[in-house]
Amino acid sequence: MKKQLGWIAAMAVCMVALGSANAFAKDKTVTLSGEAMCAKCMLHQGDKCQTVIETTAKNGKKMDYYVLDNSVSKAFHSDVCHATKKVTVTGTVKKDGKKKELLLTKIEPVK
Repeated sequence: MKKQLGWIAAMAVCMVALGSANAFAKDKTVTLSGEAMCAKCMLHQGDKCQTVIETTAKNGKKMDYYVLDNSVSKAFHSDVCHATKKVTVTGTVKKDGKKKELLLTKIEPVK
């Protein structure tokens, strides 16, 4: 009986691990250029400061990428809290409902 429970537990762990890997496999690493700004202070969206990257697609439609908190985004946010700044960013994009979220690995101001 203990061996069967061990096998069942091992299979459950494997299934969870595979499910997580598939969820991350859907995320795309991209490089984007656009205007960085604060969602709260500049766009008047939400109750807390969060960096948003606004880009323009080839069809002329504006796209907003909401930057998730990590060390890269936190170090840069003070530069865009009350003013916009042109930037080039690299990170992983995923969809959360209708919003696109971006986990930054690199952010650089455009000169």
